Amino acid sequence: MGAALGTTPDGARADRVRRSPQFRDGAFRNRAVTHVTPSPGQSRSMLRELLFGGQRRHPSGPIPVVRPEIGQDTDTGLHITWFGHATTLVELDGARVLFDPVWSDRCSPSTVVGPRRLHPAPCRLDELPDLDAVIISHDHYDHLDLPTIRELTRSTAVPFVVPLGVGAHLQRWGVPSARIVELDWEESAAIAGLRITSTAAQHFSGRGFKRDGTLWSSWVVAGPTRRVFYTGDSGYFDGYAEIGERHGPFDAALVQIGAYDQNWPDIHMTPEQGVATHLDLRAGLLIPVHWATFNLALHAWTEPADRLWREAKALDVPLAVPRPGERIDVDEPPPVDGWWQLLG
Repeated sequence: MGAALGTTPDGARADRVRRSPQFRDGAFRNRAVTHVTPSPGQSRSMLRELLFGGQRRHPSGPIPVVRPEIGQDTDTGLHITWFGHATTLVELDGARVLFDPVWSDRCSPSTVVGPRRLHPAPCRLDELPDLDAVIISHDHYDHLDLPTIRELTRSTAVPFVVPLGVGAHLQRWGVPSARIVELDWEESAAIAGLRITSTAAQHFSGRGFKRDGTLWSSWVVAGPTRRVFYTGDSGYFDGYAEIGERHGPFDAALVQIGAYDQNWPDIHMTPEQGVATHLDLRAGLLIPVHWATFNLALHAWTEPADRLWREAKALDVPLAVPRPGERIDVDEPPPVDGWWQLLG
């Protein structure tokens, strides 16, 4: 378990962290004051809701998992494959980028306790096609997974693009420094014909008791003809409109819609806020992420998709809700069929 906790930045990496405009008074900060930790009263309310709320937090049967149909040959289109939770493969302009890969059974520093998958991974890691970049949004366990990172380090030569400070975890886990690209907000890296830019988010970080020693980010991936945005984990804030103005419009947006709660409104969006984010970004197709794989909040497991579908229809927002492993052609997305409702 010790290695999974990662480590704190030191040396030149720590110097760069301290120089960041986002780092103040010994920690990374959001643009606005945010409510991250529930009060004692809220914690008691959450416990009552967990014990007596009655939400169906597990599916009534197996979640349908699709074996990904991804070949080694690249094309110039735009395809997105959601593997579950936030793990998503984006193929655009002949390159492949994998966001927040988590293949472990639990998102936890332990293999025996912690939130466990509601469905298996759609394929093995070694069945993925060749990748051009792996992008990490922040260092929480459901987004940065030690066994997955170690396997990708061993079996590929792919670079890891991460927010400031997160490189310290990777280096401890054996990732060569030459394969680690750390970015502050509005910094970019050119990889495989793509421009990958770290952009603002409203969240927090930490793998142990100390918080906010590493940065959290949303991401812009722009090719010569197509571009995609990923929110990472974030509350709704005015930064999305700025990102849309500066970096948009986008062909598609991967938007966090799950793990929200009234006790932490500033760090995870509701589904309705996810639609508002999509509109602020001036994005085309909305694909929801961060739901249906790990139970990280008190809402019913189907609620995020139900609320998102209702809001998207009300505001005429193009939407695709793939099954885990399903590859979406952004130019010809399938109609939403409510597959999750059969298991509610």
